[in-house]
Amino acid sequence: MSVIGYKRVSSVSQSTERQELGEVDKLFEEKLSGKDTKGRPALLAMIDYAREGDVVKVHSIDRLARDLRDLQSIISDLNDKGVTITFLTENLTFSAGADDAIAKLQLQMMGAFAEFERNIIRKRQAEGIAKAKERGVYDNRVRKTVIDRDQVRKLSSEGLSTYKIADKMSISRMSVHRILNHSA
Repeated sequence: MSVIGYKRVSSVSQSTERQELGEVDKLFEEKLSGKDTKGRPALLAMIDYAREGDVVKVHSIDRLARDLRDLQSIISDLNDKGVTITFLTENLTFSAGADDAIAKLQLQMMGAFAEFERNIIRKRQAEGIAKAKERGVYDNRVRKTVIDRDQVRKLSSEGLSTYKIADKMSISRMSVHRILNHSA
C-alpha cells in the first residue's frame, strides 16, 4: 500500500505549499487549470500509478476537479481500481466498495458548489472584460514586436551599449543580447 499525494494550483505563479498532505510515498503536482482532466498530465499519471490498496490524499475537492461530473468520474476511476481517496479539508474519504450515502451526498453538494463558484467567477471575469472593452482599456490581441535585427547590429557596430540600443529601439536588453549573440 502506498500513500499518494496530489497537489494542483491553477497557474505557474502560484505555489502548492499551503496544500499540506502529511507523509506521502509519491507526490504528483501540477500547475494547470482544473477545468478539464484531459489536459492534466500529473492527474492522469497519478490515476495510472495508483494500485489496489493505495490511498490518494488531496488537500480539497476543488484541487482535484472543477465540475461535478469530472469529480465523480475521477473518484469512480480510482475506486474501481481499489484505491481510496481522501479530501483533507472536507474530511471526506471514498473507498472502493464502501457505500457511504452521507459522504456521497456531501461530495455531490460540495462538487456542485465548486462548479457553481467557477461559473460565477467566469461570469464576473467576462463582465469585467466587457466593461474594460467599453472603456477601451482591454485588448486581448497578442502583439509580436518585429525587431530590425540589422539595425541592432548596426548600432552595436557604432559602439552603442546594449542599454542604449534597447532604449533607442524600444525593445528589451535581452532581445539585443540574443540578436548580438546569435550573429556572433
